[in-house]
Amino acid sequence: MDWQRSNGMEAPKRPLMMSGAAQMIRPILTLRKKRILIDVDTQKDFFLADGKACVRNHRRVLANIRRVMAWTRRDQVRIISTVQCHNPNGHDGDVCLSGTPGICKIPYTLRNRRFTFDYGDTTDFSRNIFQENDQLILCKRTIDPFEEPRAERILTEAKASEFVIIGGSTETSVLYTVLGLLTRGKSVTVLIDAVGSCEKSVADIAFRKMKAKGARLIESKSLFGNSSLRQVNACQCDRCRGKLRKATLSA
Repeated sequence: MDWQRSNGMEAPKRPLMMSGAAQMIRPILTLRKKRILIDVDTQKDFFLADGKACVRNHRRVLANIRRVMAWTRRDQVRIISTVQCHNPNGHDGDVCLSGTPGICKIPYTLRNRRFTFDYGDTTDFSRNIFQENDQLILCKRTIDPFEEPRAERILTEAKASEFVIIGGSTETSVLYTVLGLLTRGKSVTVLIDAVGSCEKSVADIAFRKMKAKGARLIESKSLFGNSSLRQVNACQCDRCRGKLRKATLSA
């Protein structure tokens, strides 16, 4: 897959002796709020217009996902991404099949320093995996990442003051991811304008379930403010490139 990539380990750095002033500052630095972005199934089959199961609000959602990714780079926020991977000979339909373009992640949801874990029944991973990478990509065979042993362990053991959720779809993978994190005592914030859905009424019910269980539902601008990134060119369809609007105005 074109997004599968690993990075070598960085050489350990020698600890520095701190002055008295630095020692006074250190407690403030360690109390800074630590967030982890959970990027749920932002794959071509779900978020591009020619995908096999594209969400209904893909243009608006993709624009906001681009803004969120820009924020993670600016503020050095670590990312845990999940991706659905299905066997062409299996019984999971024709979405996100291994060896097809639809299984690939949207390019701007990828960080340079990343590591991909294939699905499987093992739970091993390096304890320094997040020090060596900015993004972990967890392959899964179902919509619930907690059914994959290694993904379940990583999501459970990840330490953060807040887990921020984007991706799709709201009614399935996002719902299971949010409820699984909440069950494990995590603080969860869902960026409602950066998650895609297939059916609005079902998505509304899913949002109510998340809120009832303790998730915080906000828009992305509440987290990092307004952005100057354009809404067009999110994908190559006419709507995302602005051509549909131009054609309507000229008619």
